[in-house]
Amino acid sequence: MSTESSLRADIVEVGRRMYARGYTASNDGNISVRIDETRLLMTPKSVCKGFMTPDMMCVTDLDGRKLQGDRDPSSEMQMHLEVYRQRPDVRAVVHAHPPIATGFAVAGIPLNRAVLAEVLTTLGSIPIAEYATPSTKELPVAVRKYVKAHDGMLLANHGALTIGGDLFAAYYKMETIEHFAKISLVARLLGGENLIAREEVARLQDLRTTYGIKAPAPICPDPTAIGDLLSSPDPLACQIVDAPAGGGQRLVSDARRDAPDSSLSSVPTGVPAGAPEDDGEIRLTYRELSALIEDAIKSVR
Repeated sequence: MSTESSLRADIVEVGRRMYARGYTASNDGNISVRIDETRLLMTPKSVCKGFMTPDMMCVTDLDGRKLQGDRDPSSEMQMHLEVYRQRPDVRAVVHAHPPIATGFAVAGIPLNRAVLAEVLTTLGSIPIAEYATPSTKELPVAVRKYVKAHDGMLLANHGALTIGGDLFAAYYKMETIEHFAKISLVARLLGGENLIAREEVARLQDLRTTYGIKAPAPICPDPTAIGDLLSSPDPLACQIVDAPAGGGQRLVSDARRDAPDSSLSSVPTGVPAGAPEDDGEIRLTYRELSALIEDAIKSVR
């Protein structure tokens, strides 16, 4: 097990990386890691994560009592403690406000679509925990609903939370969430996403075992299975992924998957998502739209 001094240095390094990548601003974010089975090392209140030093860290017990340190622990300590209570396997927790992923959280859009194989095999889906006032008892309650089945989640109108078997594993999941959010945003701006078919998602889930990935819960890409789970005593016992039936195709155009009487097998995977033959939309370039707006302003004058 890592010594306390090396864990302090690791928190400083992770904080520096988060600040350098723009995942935090000012004094945003917080980090914690297990020292042993009874003690945690945690970032303090009101410190920029890009300029911490090892001596700034606080040592607490699992009930949040400060055992060591000149500063008080993070104001969001209770969220961290809830994760450790619910997931004894977790050794570290990272909370930050990566801007693109947080934008999805503010828009109320979970990152749960079957888009990237790498995300499906590692994180599965990334849900949104309902809004809770930061630094209050509401926040651990909101996180509790998802933490047993997910290693990463968005926090509504707040940021993102990731957990892992060690500190860098938790941090890398934060990188994955923000990277996934950027790709998802670009794909949607370009007209839509080609989604990985449900059958392919099942194959990817099988690869978890091959790669030695320890996921907290299985992926549930089948809507009928989701319905069964939602009526069960533990409604979030799996990672719910939005993955359409493929009909023989591995990728399904987002714009075509819900079209009535459409034959998915006839949709080539190279067709850009969001560009069906006749969807009733009027599409304009930015230049065309600008010209229309300019003409409208002139007519008002």
